[in-house]
Amino acid sequence: MDLVIATKGGLVRSGPATRENPGMSMNGTEAHIRGALERSLELLGVSCIDLYQLHRVDPATPIEETMRVFRALREEGKIRHVGLSEVSVEQIERARTVVDSVTVQNVYSLASRKHVDVLAYCERHDIGFIPFWPLNGGALTQSSAMADVVARTGATTAQVALAWLLAKSPNILLIPGTSSLEHLESNVGARDVRLSEQDMSALDALSIE
Repeated sequence: MDLVIATKGGLVRSGPATRENPGMSMNGTEAHIRGALERSLELLGVSCIDLYQLHRVDPATPIEETMRVFRALREEGKIRHVGLSEVSVEQIERARTVVDSVTVQNVYSLASRKHVDVLAYCERHDIGFIPFWPLNGGALTQSSAMADVVARTGATTAQVALAWLLAKSPNILLIPGTSSLEHLESNVGARDVRLSEQDMSALDALSIE
């Protein structure tokens, strides 16, 4: 089986998250990115990572500076493709002045569509869009619209939520959390769920953030 190995760098965990302290910070400096990549190569047992993504933009480091590090790592053969995560359209454009980004991973789901402009940008520029938290903790699963679609298709609420994402854009690449083989098979089953125009309209109209 061909696998695409993807991981991220640029986030520093300082401890468990609390209401007062998120327990993490961003670091987009060359020293940190290079160190994080070398550690990932070691842990994954590979000499090159297929897709290396900037976990978050470091407000203390210009994104162009961080992307120059990513470009150098690609030229050195340590990464194959560059990706971004939790970015705005403006940040994507700035990053792309330094190195091409093949993917963007932002929060996007039935319940959270605040990055619809980023998805549209990715469609225009042929960039893969990876929805982060695609099931959003089961939000909106109790709605009557969801119940109607589930009854008509015979799919689970999770499969409907994933099928909706797949139907929204050809640029969407799904990586939902998977905790078991049964869970994996259920998630994969979402590709066989066919949503009608009426289904899509009903799901589109659900209340969102």
